[in-house]
Amino acid sequence: MEELDTVLDAVGPRLRALRKKNNITLADLSKATGISVSTLSRLESGSRKPTLELLLPLAKVHQVQLDELVGAPPTGDPRVYPRPIHRDGMTFIPLTRRPGGVQAFKHILPGGRQQPDPRTHEGYEWLYVLNGTLRVVLGDQDFELRPGEVAEFDTHLPHWFGSANARPVEFLSLFGPQGERIHIKARSRS
Repeated sequence: MEELDTVLDAVGPRLRALRKKNNITLADLSKATGISVSTLSRLESGSRKPTLELLLPLAKVHQVQLDELVGAPPTGDPRVYPRPIHRDGMTFIPLTRRPGGVQAFKHILPGGRQQPDPRTHEGYEWLYVLNGTLRVVLGDQDFELRPGEVAEFDTHLPHWFGSANARPVEFLSLFGPQGERIHIKARSRS
């Protein structure tokens, strides 16, 4: 229970720092969330314990995930603390924390020839190789991408990637919902 109190006690200062960073007054925040000015003030000072009903609209207005309000690193720290995912010798590092829309990941795949196992799913993907050589199986194509090279494809097409040789490969991927393409073409102003 002591750990929970410590986490909840840190929410108020985070809320105050977010509000000040965004140059929002308590009155403006009250209008945007429907939470009274006095409740907001008590939340920030720590005299009111945060509840889910209070934190959800605040996270929405500040455009942060709820876990950033309750478990974020100390305010003022610009570093990102990604949580790597390890699976079958591969490492995936989420680089975005915003739900929905385009998601960015760094992938680190071990060296060695793996047997391709193409899969399909909803979405659209863009790959950019940082280090090593990436083997890409895309439908009936089998090709290699080297550092600085890019591939872009609809994920309904069976696809698989792995290291092209005995050395590891690192690459970035942007993944978006079906129909959301990475390239945005600008229109000239009339």
